[in-house]
Amino acid sequence: MSKKKILIVEDEESLLKLESILLTSKGYEVQGVPNGQEALDAIAKEHPDLVLLDIMLPEIDGFEVCRRIKSNQETRHIPVIMLTAKKSREDMARGEKVGADWYITKPFKSAMVIETIQRFLMK
Repeated sequence: MSKKKILIVEDEESLLKLESILLTSKGYEVQGVPNGQEALDAIAKEHPDLVLLDIMLPEIDGFEVCRRIKSNQETRHIPVIMLTAKKSREDMARGEKVGADWYITKPFKSAMVIETIQRFLMK
């Protein structure tokens, strides 16, 4: 069985490394990008099985990245998990509106992130 591919979109380098190490240690193939445009390019090229998406990103924010993923016929099936410090009801509602499959706020527990990812990749 081939490894599941996860794209991490996170502009904070230390968090990107931490998330990459965490997911790699669980057997996932991980690619990390620091901004929204690179995320969209990577999704088009790599076709990840899941996207772990920050909201506050340079160039194109996570809400717009998610909206574009979900409005594209070829990528709309990819689960998008928002992983962000934005925790207001309005932000969560906006995440839902653009099609996010799940919303996790920072600081997060690694076990919760892994559990959520596994739940979406088992479908």
